Amino acid sequence: MNLITTMLFITMALSSILALVSFWLPQITPDHEKLSPYECGFDPLGSARLPFSMRFFLVAILFLLFDLEIALLLPLPWADQLSSPLLTFLWAFIILTLLTLGLIYEWIQGGLEWAE
Repeated sequence: MNLITTMLFITMALSSILALVSFWLPQITPDHEKLSPYECGFDPLGSARLPFSMRFFLVAILFLLFDLEIALLLPLPWADQLSSPLLTFLWAFIILTLLTLGLIYEWIQGGLEWAE
């Protein structure tokens, strides 16, 4: 089994597992907020000058950070043409490990909690 086949198998397995989990996890209980035309939680008839929480910006920055990891990992499928593809996979693993440790740190510090 070559490297591309292994990567395709892992990708398909991970995608299937995540798709199955996404069907089991959500709680489908519509409430007043979900049934309203504006799901954002703001009163559409109130003032438009409501202050935003700084946590909103923190989550947006975290999203951008984890979105940019795709740009770092994009050349990975073409790395099997190099003389040492394992070195490239090692660097990709290091990047993903650092990002995962950063996410765990933010989670433990409470940076992802909306309620204060």
